[in-house]
Amino acid sequence: FCPRVLSSCVGSLRLGESNMALRRALSVGARTLGQNGTRAMSTVASTAEEKAPLGISLAAGAAAAGFVFAATQEKASCNDDALQPPHYPWSHKGVFNAFDASAIRRGHQVYQQVCASCHGMRRVAYRTLVGVCYTEAEVKEMLSEMEFTDGPNDEGEMFQRPGKLTDYMLSPYANEEAARAANGGAVPPDLSLMVKARPRAEDYIFALLNGYTEPPTGVSIREGLHYNPYFPGGAIAMAKPLNEGVVEYDDGTEASETQMAKDVVCYLAWAAEPEHDERKKMGIKWLTALSVAIAGAAYFKRFKWNLLKNRKIEFF
Repeated sequence: FCPRVLSSCVGSLRLGESNMALRRALSVGARTLGQNGTRAMSTVASTAEEKAPLGISLAAGAAAAGFVFAATQEKASCNDDALQPPHYPWSHKGVFNAFDASAIRRGHQVYQQVCASCHGMRRVAYRTLVGVCYTEAEVKEMLSEMEFTDGPNDEGEMFQRPGKLTDYMLSPYANEEAARAANGGAVPPDLSLMVKARPRAEDYIFALLNGYTEPPTGVSIREGLHYNPYFPGGAIAMAKPLNEGVVEYDDGTEASETQMAKDVVCYLAWAAEPEHDERKKMGIKWLTALSVAIAGAAYFKRFKWNLLKNRKIEFF
């Protein structure tokens, strides 16, 4: 062979040997890496197996704590020394139900003739009664018999005037101290938002009004208090307010204790939320409008926009 050809052959052989050595080194490295990776994976798996019981224990403990919290949440918010009122099927509680205007009118009568001697409703204006349970003429006639303090006048003095539709219901006491002095140290609460201020709302007030009874054996009530199992502690300063026939309804409804309690609770529920009916009507209107809008959008998406979205444009 020519020396040049011989040297090129030798170079090729050396290059082939180098490639083979490189392949062997790579294969050895791959096997080593695989063994190390297997060992690492086994180490991670063993560590996970070791930590798994701890993780399961923590998860089980958290779940148990959450269950106990959820189970005791209602109990923690109630009084152990008072009965929980039952649930009553109020006619205005449904999604599409409104207040009974006749019940509101009768309840206002009960409030005026029974409750107003001790409790005020200073957040309720007389104008809100118009169109709900009274006509404007009836409310104005009612206000003409009342006197409200107004002023000062040109001489800087307060004066008395007949009531107006914009006036708010009067409180029976001039201030809190007068209320406390007239009721043995207890201040009768304002009833404007009483339904919203008590747990179980209407159910609690109805049960309280009908829950007066004699104290059980072993329970002593001090003088001036009355036993009611639905009141926290069982001893309430308010005497039993409702008795058979204490109110004579204008519409001839029999004024039983339960009927009066139901009517005055409906009135208090309306007073706490006079926009109740309007809010529900507005919600129905919005849901109807949104349903129509969603149906139109779905139709446009399916039969109009879908054709434009999937069309193919070719340029020649």
